[in-house]
Amino acid sequence: MDELTNLSAARFAVYVHFPYCLSKCPYCDFASTAAKQIPEERYTQAILRELEQRAATLSPRTVDAIFIGGGTPSLWNPKHVSEVLSAVAKRFSLGDGCEVTLEANPGASDEARFSGFLAAGVNRLSIGVQSFTPATLAKLGRSHDGDAAKRAVRAAREAGFGNVSMDFIYGVQGQTVDEVRRDAETAVSLGTEHLSAYALTLDAESLAEEVPLAKQLARGEVQLPPDDTVVAMQRVVRDVYRQAGLHRYEVSNYAKPGFHSRHNATYWTGGDWLALGVGATGSVGGARYSNQRSAEKYLVEVEAGRLPQKSVEALSVAERFEERVAMGLRLTSGLSLEQVCRDAGQSYEQRRAFVEQLVREGLAVMDGPRLKLTDEGLDVHSAISARLM
Repeated sequence: MDELTNLSAARFAVYVHFPYCLSKCPYCDFASTAAKQIPEERYTQAILRELEQRAATLSPRTVDAIFIGGGTPSLWNPKHVSEVLSAVAKRFSLGDGCEVTLEANPGASDEARFSGFLAAGVNRLSIGVQSFTPATLAKLGRSHDGDAAKRAVRAAREAGFGNVSMDFIYGVQGQTVDEVRRDAETAVSLGTEHLSAYALTLDAESLAEEVPLAKQLARGEVQLPPDDTVVAMQRVVRDVYRQAGLHRYEVSNYAKPGFHSRHNATYWTGGDWLALGVGATGSVGGARYSNQRSAEKYLVEVEAGRLPQKSVEALSVAERFEERVAMGLRLTSGLSLEQVCRDAGQSYEQRRAFVEQLVREGLAVMDGPRLKLTDEGLDVHSAISARLM
């Protein structure tokens, strides 16, 4: 499909992190904290201050996508979300059709709140369902049930949202392929425009922090399904979604025509993004920075007039090349490997034989200059990327 080949990606995006939750899930390694009382006003003012500091160092840019993630951003009062979005629009200009996404938890969702977000400028909701199956939700530490997830989707529609996504996780202890199939079938029956399905990952290299579920796995208290079962789960998800008209455009993401995530495509296609908030990671002009993961440390730093970043580094040409290859091959639209090599001063000729091998083995195809992984190639994306890098 042309729209998937010519993936519309934001060239400059803004990510805003809201770190507060009602409870902390045992698999979550995002910068988040369970809080009975959320300092909404204080946190909002800190975001606005960080925005002023960071924007002051940038030339005028057009923002093509904004993503409010967490944590549980649907706990944030819509009036504060409106303040943040208005400030972004004031400091930059918003592009035509700017995609503005907010993540929502089924346990913190209702039509009135969603209507408030829509009025604030949010035009896309991403609902963290994870599963409709009670046993799977319990293993993931989720407090909502399948009916709550369905109600959240209905509430989004009733509020007026025409662009709704749902997130799912598979590869959970005790989960079966049939359960994953039923989750997928229920998901498509709700008619949302976008679906994400990620395999549960608990290895240390993939996590920003050691989460409780990873510790249980290391102690032998948890056992995840074998790799071949996880691959079978992924293929079931792919087939069910495809039959429903949701096309796989990235390893773990599926969309109806015209509804892929422009914000996430920023990461996959090498765009820039400004990141604000606790634990947020941004990348602008080849420099990568990460903010303090402690909410209190973040607030103290910002209120003292300092940038709240924990680290900052300039990515080398080689590092940017490796990231561009790994991220670009996640997309079914692929990338022009020869062009990427040329831009980074790398040799395409040294990789040509391996590319030809991928094509012969049915793991990839060449579409003009673009190298695209097939479904089978996407199943072993990490290994292919490592060889090419």
